[in-house]
Amino acid sequence: MSGSGTTAGDDPLQTAVWRLRSRACWADAAALLPADTPAGSLQRAGLLVERCLYTERFWPEAEDALRTAEAVAHTDEERGAAACERGQLAYTSTLHGIRDRADEARAALGRAAAMIPPGSAARALLDFRRGLLAENLTRSPQAARAAYRRAHAGATAHADPLLLSFTWRHLAGLALREGELHEARQGFAESLRIREELGYLVGTAPALASLADAESEPEASRLREEARRLHRLLGGIPTWLSRHLPLEPPEAESA
Repeated sequence: MSGSGTTAGDDPLQTAVWRLRSRACWADAAALLPADTPAGSLQRAGLLVERCLYTERFWPEAEDALRTAEAVAHTDEERGAAACERGQLAYTSTLHGIRDRADEARAALGRAAAMIPPGSAARALLDFRRGLLAENLTRSPQAARAAYRRAHAGATAHADPLLLSFTWRHLAGLALREGELHEARQGFAESLRIREELGYLVGTAPALASLADAESEPEASRLREEARRLHRLLGGIPTWLSRHLPLEPPEAESA
């Protein structure tokens, strides 16, 4: 879920991977990466785990990629990063109601925390994912906020704008639930700005829909219509977004 997108200094392979990933072509992006190196196998696993989050499908492929990443990891940090992906896959399965793997998710992220050193770029992603567990499985918003803030600081320190777009969005979501509309609006707007600047198309529709929840009319309706347009453009991915967007009026559906 982390990654800074494309810049002038990126190598051609990573630029190609990013462009495919950002347009929901995770399998094509993964196919460009080597499976026999720790870095390549871990990035492949991360892409296919992310595909499960957005599509609610393709679980066996992600499991296979994870097993490969775990097998070729050499250092503690590589093993910790693979455990972090394992935890994310188990969390995603639980979140989408595929299978309850909450205990596996907690155990895997706990292993990752023991192996990934403080200050590492991978630690910021781990903190974010521990926040997801706290928010959505443990139902502990205070613990989630603390984890998101650690992740936010780490993403800032390591110049990871994509991860920042996630921490902004989830901190804003907590603020919205507490009735802090100004703070929520600011966080959602910042998340959307980053994703648009990076060209993270698959994450832009959710960002638009989130900002709409904190806006008043007519701006809220405009943002939701833009979210629907992008959602259709990507063939209904993320699959879960349709459950969170209000249905279009009949005249709009027949137009």
